[in-house]
Amino acid sequence: MEVFMDDAAALQISYSFSAASHADVHSLASFFGDDQDEFYCDHLRNVESSSAISASSYSSPPPAEYQWPAVAGDENLRLIHLLMAAAEALTGGQKGRELARVILVRLGELVVPAASAASGATSIERLVAHFIGALQGIVDGAGRGQIHRGFPSDEALQAFQLAQDMLPDDKLGHFTANQSILEAAAGERRIHVVDYDIKEGLQWSSLMQAMVSRKDGAPPPSLRITAVSGGRSAGKGRWSSETIQVTGQRLMEFAESIGQPLTFGYCRLDRRQMFRPATIRVVKGEALFFNSALLQPEFHQRTTASVRSFLTGAAELGARLVTVIKEERASGSAVIVGEENEGFVRRFTEQLQRYSAKMEALEAEFPKQGRAREMVERLILAPSVRVALSTAYCEREEPEESLEWMPAAGFRPVELSFFNLCQARLLLGLFNQGYRVEEDAPNKITLSWKSRRLLSASVWSPPAVAPANS
Repeated sequence: MEVFMDDAAALQISYSFSAASHADVHSLASFFGDDQDEFYCDHLRNVESSSAISASSYSSPPPAEYQWPAVAGDENLRLIHLLMAAAEALTGGQKGRELARVILVRLGELVVPAASAASGATSIERLVAHFIGALQGIVDGAGRGQIHRGFPSDEALQAFQLAQDMLPDDKLGHFTANQSILEAAAGERRIHVVDYDIKEGLQWSSLMQAMVSRKDGAPPPSLRITAVSGGRSAGKGRWSSETIQVTGQRLMEFAESIGQPLTFGYCRLDRRQMFRPATIRVVKGEALFFNSALLQPEFHQRTTASVRSFLTGAAELGARLVTVIKEERASGSAVIVGEENEGFVRRFTEQLQRYSAKMEALEAEFPKQGRAREMVERLILAPSVRVALSTAYCEREEPEESLEWMPAAGFRPVELSFFNLCQARLLLGLFNQGYRVEEDAPNKITLSWKSRRLLSASVWSPPAVAPANS
């Protein structure tokens, strides 16, 4: 079993690979041999010289935002240095891309060929293997638009269920949002939820279970779910109307099996991926709620403007509550001023931090469940890494880091109930003690693995909008 160092002994690694990676540069040169094109050798020397520059530029300890959970062992550090070298090379134009290709070939030789939980590979080797595949896709020209998920297979659905059991991330967000909806809809006979990204619909199966399990014995209120589909330009991917209809059919069958009245529909974003409130049919007497899960990799395939259009649309339609589940970025993650291409390296490092924490948590929680972990890593984590890195590479602007604009736009925080907070802590009690939940604000809780913030859930009341004819 791979052993990770605790926080006190954690080795702090700069976002820029350091002079310690020089040995790997020489290993690369010897691996490709003297008969290789001089072009590669020149670039390998450039890696060495740029490494020295990077190390000298951080004579003092690097700022916390460029540090990430460390791993034990010289060989593991070697793998990480080479990953960082490949990421930096990708910022160097066509020649840098060719250098990245060389580095990735060498990395592929160093990690276990079949790097999976069942093969005996360590957690860091499997993590590196996922990142190699993602970087290779970038080198080969697979842009953001070429990476998407369509109809999930039965095996993928099983993997999603396993991930729900093995990781508390999504479940904590879902339970917190659902409890807020249930409390705000108490006594209502008709509930309408508009969901920005329904994914596999797992959040709403748990909501329906809660609705039919009321202690007062009253019949459950009718539920209507409207899923938001990508515009017509979304093609056959994850947000196509065809994919969402499959999810809807599955939810309808589940609702029927437990006796929950359910109506399912969808609306489309426009060609600019903007939400138009006119596409939502609101029935008089319905309690309307908006739900937005801004999670990797889904959030990064939609623009900040698209998310804003959805949340502000809640006000126009008179929604009672807006629930927001989002992945947390590392604190202080601003781009280094004056370094045009450092944005990708920083975003790459941030994703390396995030998925290092996820792999460490999986290892701590399920060290021996090889088959289940292999499915989750192969069908959930690996595709997420590919989309996250592809998006990080394609982005020319930093995505909005927070929802700080919401209060200025008139959104009011809605305090989480004592029961909701207790429910979150009770849920974490089922997982490893490395997880913790904190109340960041009266309306917001944040999930962390050790010191790495992973996810937050917050609840808001949209501003009242005066009628158009007033």
